[in-house]
Amino acid sequence: MNNQIDFGVQSYCFRHFKDNAAVAAKVRAIGLDKIEVCGVHADFNNPAGFQDVVKTYAKEGVSIVSLGVQTYQGNDGEKAWFECAAAAGARHLSAHLKIESFTKAIPQLRAWSREFGIRVGLHCHGGYMFGGSPDVLDHLIGLGGPEIGLCIDTAWAMQIGPRQGSPVQWAERYAGKIYGVHFKDFTFERSGQWQDVVVGTGNLDLPAFAAALAKGGFDGMAVIEYEADVENPEPALKRCVESMRAALG
Repeated sequence: MNNQIDFGVQSYCFRHFKDNAAVAAKVRAIGLDKIEVCGVHADFNNPAGFQDVVKTYAKEGVSIVSLGVQTYQGNDGEKAWFECAAAAGARHLSAHLKIESFTKAIPQLRAWSREFGIRVGLHCHGGYMFGGSPDVLDHLIGLGGPEIGLCIDTAWAMQIGPRQGSPVQWAERYAGKIYGVHFKDFTFERSGQWQDVVVGTGNLDLPAFAAALAKGGFDGMAVIEYEADVENPEPALKRCVESMRAALG
């Protein structure tokens, strides 16, 4: 089976570097040409100003494929985040919701998704944040689909434990509803503390996960994410790219 997925990188990996031209050059240096831009590198409340961010990446041959992760509460000003994505030609937004406002946010997100033709992927962020467990995700996606689906962060999925947090099982369970993937990997200490490692070298069964995505017809946004080595992430990110390409075929 061909598991090939066209992937980029999350800009948060380069959070030590605030200049987008420098970040774009680093994206190319690790062998990629796509990026999901986070709030470290852009003001999503200023769509006019965001045009300059788009141009900066385009000049280096880097496409912005998604924005996020942003927390949506259903406020009118959040429409600007869709406007920024549209300006970049992105078709995905990575999102968090909050327990006190998801009933307000979901109808608004659905309306904006239809207006702009941009899908929303709910980003799982482990056991300490709303939307990190399958039962909650089932409820949110049930309320918000088909405009709202899932953005699987593979490391944070695993953080809730192997019984409920298997990325391979999630790929099977949510087939057709997976709009984005953050390819990230953790190892865990006895205390439960996690450590970022090169994708595919920790607890993530990368080939099996990629195969499950392919079997489910995954057609969404994909980026690698590595949060360690903040001041010099490029060597590890290059190894992430190599690991991904070896696993994806």
